[in-house]
Amino acid sequence: RATMKSLRFISAEAFVSNAEFARKNLYSVAHNLFPLLFKASYLLEQGEVIHDLVENWPLFDFNIGKLLGTTVDYQEDLSHRTCSVCLESCLTGLRDYVLNHRSLYINRLKVVDLTGMKDVEVQFCECKKTMGRWARTQLLSKICLELLVCLQQTQCNPGTFEISIDVLIDLFVTERNYELVVQALLKKCYCPLKICCVAFRSDNLALHKFFYIIKLTDPSLLRKLEIVHNVRLEMEHLEILFNSIHFPLLMSLTLPAQTFNVRRFTATDEQMLTNIGEKMGEMAQLTELSMSFSILTGRIQKLLSPLKTPLKMLDVSNCSLNHADMAYLANSFHANHLEALDLSGHNIPDLYSSLFFKLLSHSSSVLRSLTLEDCNIQDTHVNMLILGLSPCQKLQELKFLGNPLSSQALKHLFTFLCELPMLKNVEYPVPRDCYPVGITYPIDDASLCTFDHQKYESVAEELNLILLQANRKDVKASTPLFGSYDAAVQETNSELGAYLINSFKETLEKFTTSLNNMS
Repeated sequence: RATMKSLRFISAEAFVSNAEFARKNLYSVAHNLFPLLFKASYLLEQGEVIHDLVENWPLFDFNIGKLLGTTVDYQEDLSHRTCSVCLESCLTGLRDYVLNHRSLYINRLKVVDLTGMKDVEVQFCECKKTMGRWARTQLLSKICLELLVCLQQTQCNPGTFEISIDVLIDLFVTERNYELVVQALLKKCYCPLKICCVAFRSDNLALHKFFYIIKLTDPSLLRKLEIVHNVRLEMEHLEILFNSIHFPLLMSLTLPAQTFNVRRFTATDEQMLTNIGEKMGEMAQLTELSMSFSILTGRIQKLLSPLKTPLKMLDVSNCSLNHADMAYLANSFHANHLEALDLSGHNIPDLYSSLFFKLLSHSSSVLRSLTLEDCNIQDTHVNMLILGLSPCQKLQELKFLGNPLSSQALKHLFTFLCELPMLKNVEYPVPRDCYPVGITYPIDDASLCTFDHQKYESVAEELNLILLQANRKDVKASTPLFGSYDAAVQETNSELGAYLINSFKETLEKFTTSLNNMS
């Protein structure tokens, strides 16, 4: 459905649609119309006009999320359009704002906020070329360094050196852009554009490089820290990190797989875990925690009980939780505040069904996202699941891939899901009866695609029909076989693949060397 535009917005589109005309007449435009023209130019992908608008920005701040978000004149949110043409024009316009400095009166810009962009799977921009978080990190770092070179080589207005603009950004650093970002951060104090890292993600990076760059980002400003793929952070490293660096504003923490990978905890390990829990307790703002694929059996309370602020998001998928862990979660003060919960990889029906439903009951008034992948939920458990989900009237997302459910059970479940008023996204498994008889769960990667595709399509049509008949076109139902879309992985998948191949090669070489030494 087309979004309504005000006459002001239609006029702005007409003005910027002729790039040459718009650029010539920009100086006669009232300052308060710049945000309107920016959104119109972004919608029409007028890169040259966007560049000139940013180069001559007359206001105190430039917040791209607010500028592209829902506005009175045009309600459609464009912040999910990470259009390469538009974003590059923004950043080069920012560079030229500094270089083409005219007078202190004109140059008022103090804060640029680039954190509002949302990286999504489907792009609606005409050019179809996206600039993801990694590429935005790369380009901003490059522009900051280019700016320093230009300021050294050219005769600049003395006022140029008085310009100081804080550029808020979510940095994404891997081995491939590490050196560039480090140089930009090291020279931050000399550059008019000051990189201010609000969120930091690291993939495919040696541990010593991670420790070095995280200190350069100014951790006192950091609100979100994601250490995800191929950063070999273990429990002792995490303790060192928390002991050496203070994160006063940290709200969200994601740790890599196997950070806590101790099968038999020694007294030293227990003390280390206690110290980590206490350090997290000092992070007064921490409300989101992800610790997937670690061995946390019997130790959830030790980690979470020191927290003074209730968690709103908790991911403990594939963490081998036991009955005591689930009992702590169900009875803790976190339970009443959880908006997003991931318990994937736990045999919920057999191990702790009553405690799980108690946890669900406590969080039902606020829960927005629930992930229960590979939880051994079978047909006999569907009625119980419906009973548990019934109070969750704010649920927007439900993911339960990898569970051995029949097509009949899925239809029954979908009929109920239509009643959840705020539900928007459902990820459901390929029905068990679409696979060959005797398939075992969890299904290994080699067998994942061995189902009857024609039968699956038929069931998928029936499930969508249930949604349509209940007037729930707003619900997206899908079966992403290999997991949900991850914008960061999608953007850096070639580097991730090369890193994994190299790691495998190194492991083989070590194994061969060991065999040779033995012989």
